[in-house]
Amino acid sequence: MIILLRIMIFALILYFIYKIVMFILDPKRKLESAHEQKKFFFYDVSDNIRKNFLITHKGTMFEGEKYLGSTEHAFDVVSIFIWPHNQDLLQGFSYDDFMMMENEIKLRYPNAAIDWKSPIKELIAKNKQ
Repeated sequence: MIILLRIMIFALILYFIYKIVMFILDPKRKLESAHEQKKFFFYDVSDNIRKNFLITHKGTMFEGEKYLGSTEHAFDVVSIFIWPHNQDLLQGFSYDDFMMMENEIKLRYPNAAIDWKSPIKELIAKNKQ
């Protein structure tokens, strides 16, 4: 009986260690931490096309919706639509900030055309001319 109790306690300790490690490595927690610290973080489940990705930069959360389409060789993400969760937090963002985010997205989805929601769309169009 004592041996069985020791095995159960040992298994319980291993389970708690596993849960703590999984909590520390959880990408959602890292996203929230980066958002609070106003750092850049890209959260995406790349193998699930139906899940939108999230980007946090300078304390502003952006969400991107992926659309599947055909390329020359395969089906891939061909279009991405991005918008901020709170437009009031865009103060202080520059054209270079949005280009940096676009470059990070292009690293993950090279065949995708990126479309931003207003007023970011107008800022990018103005600066590309």
